[in-house]
This record gives sequence, structure tokens and C-alpha cells, in this order.
Amino acid sequence: MSTSTDRLQSYDPSGIGVDNGNLYGLPFDYDSAQTIVFGVPWEVTVSYGAGTAQGPRAVLEASRQLDLYDFDHPEGWRSGIFMQEIPAAIAHQSDTLRQQAARIIDHLEQGQPLESDPALVQLLQQINQACEGMNQWLYGETKRAIAGGKRVGVIGGDHSVPLGYLRALAEHHSDFGILHIDAHADLRDAYEGFQYSHASIMFNALQIPQISKLVQVGIRDVCHDEVQRVQQSGDRIVSYYDPLLKSKGYAGIPWRDLCRDIVAELPQKVYVSFDVDGLDPKLCPHTGTPVPGGLELEEAFCLFRELVHSDRQIIGFDVCEVGNDEWDGNVGARAVYKLCNLMSLSHTKA
Repeated sequence: MSTSTDRLQSYDPSGIGVDNGNLYGLPFDYDSAQTIVFGVPWEVTVSYGAGTAQGPRAVLEASRQLDLYDFDHPEGWRSGIFMQEIPAAIAHQSDTLRQQAARIIDHLEQGQPLESDPALVQLLQQINQACEGMNQWLYGETKRAIAGGKRVGVIGGDHSVPLGYLRALAEHHSDFGILHIDAHADLRDAYEGFQYSHASIMFNALQIPQISKLVQVGIRDVCHDEVQRVQQSGDRIVSYYDPLLKSKGYAGIPWRDLCRDIVAELPQKVYVSFDVDGLDPKLCPHTGTPVPGGLELEEAFCLFRELVHSDRQIIGFDVCEVGNDEWDGNVGARAVYKLCNLMSLSHTKA
């Protein structure tokens, strides 16, 4: 039986991507990889398009089509990336609960208060408890990986999924910031009654005291309450709204200069939360809630690159809201690979 060392020695990074169950067909297992990736097939509270629960699978299947030479970290693949098996039980629970959550959403969209239907009130409580259970599962898995000296990435699923991972990171890092790429601010308090809504992830993240700064980029679909929450945050939240970034670009300010201004707002340790609807929708057209505008993929990569050039350390990341489509999976796989490599590079520079 071949060992991981044998597999690595015989591996050709220029060869065909092997269908071995791992991201990019890489020859690593849990023990030999430095970066562990968890796919979380969860989209219980999505309020528009469905399909992001299949995002981890779409990324995995598309990943074998990528060439591995990375211009920022050409030998980055050698540090090892391993994706845990996507949990079928969580996918099944998500499918079941999403159908139940749709009943609550439909009721609210008819202008009816939830309290008018006691059965729906009870159902909401059950869904919130199940979402907390998913958070606890990811917390336990990521805590174990961190304790074992691993770096961790998460693939969603909707954008609610990384909360458990953020809680685990907070036990390991006393102070860190979040660089948040998104079309939406995700600062709603229990949107549609769902405590762990995809539209509430950053509101929930900010309940973690170790997260000292939230810097948002690409926001262009936002409500009045969220803007007010940013304005009243005492600079704990800084939002770079997409229309304003575009205006500065039209005025001739280089994107790289804007990236440096954005990075300057962040503390030394940074978690990257990348909702792909922050990109131009042509890149991930099957994402859950597409919005016109947004970043090019290389603009996002330039921003992540400036993090590393600033000698900040990427301590973790998620890539969420990837749609169930081959092209979306391809773009998502590129985002995951870039973040794995830049996270690895930031640790070699630390």
C-alpha cells in the first residue's frame, strides 16, 4: 500500500487531474495536508435562488480541470490541500429544512405576521435549533483541525455556514478582522425570523468579541438598517460600497491603490469571507442572489494579494454561495485555490 510520501514523490503537477476524491486531484490526505477544506452543503434559509448547497460538489468536480501553477505561489500546492468528504447527512437535512423554511418565507411574503400561525412559530424554532446544530458540527471539525496545526478553508453552501468556524478561530486568535467580499452587507438581525440566516452572517459574526474589524467590499444591495448599523459601529465596520468604488475607478484612481486603502483598515490577522455574488454575475451566474455590478475575479485576487504584501496573515477563509453549475464551480475552484495558496504564503512570510 502506497504512503502519502510515495504518492507525493510520484505526483506530476503538470499531469491530468485525477478523480481521486480530493480537490484538484492532489495526492494528499488529512494527515499530510497543511490545509483542510470543509464543504458544507447547507442552504436552509435562502430567500431567492436555490442550488448553493451543491456548491461544494460543483467546486470539487470542476477543480480537476485547473492547472496548478499559481503566479503568486508556484509551488504552493506542495503544502498540501485536502478536502474532507462532503457530509451527506447535512445535505439531506438542508434539503428537508429548506422546504420547511419556504413555508415561513411564503407566509411572511403574504404580509402575514408569523405569530398568526403557532405551527410556523414552532417550525421556526426547530429550524433555528437545526442551524445551530450545523454550526456546532463545523465548530467541532474546525477546532480539531486547528488544534492539529492545520489551516482551514470552508466551501458553502449559503453564507450562513462559516459561523461555527469563526467561533473556533476566536478560541485560537485573540484579535482578528474579516475581509468580506459580497454584494450584500449581511448585517440583518435574524432576517425573516431565522437567527442564522445567510443575510445575518456578519451580524452574528460581530457578536464574537475577538473580531475587532469588519471590512466589506463590493456591497451594492443593502437596506437602510444595515447602512445605519455601519454608520453607528464606531468604525468597527467599514463598508466600501461598490458604486463608490466604481466612481473612484472612473475618476482614474488605480484599483491597486484602492486595495491598499482597504487593507490598511484591517488588523494583523485576517479572515477572508468571499461570497461569490460579490463578483460580476457573469462569473457565477447561478449564485443564490446575483446583483449587477461587482468585482472581476482578478480584482478580488489583487485585493487578497495586497493582504499578503502588507505582511498581514490570512488565518482562514470561506468561499460561499457557489451555484450548482460547471462554470460557477470552475470559478469557485479558482477562488479556493488562490486563497489556499495565499494563506500558505502569508504564513511563510510571518
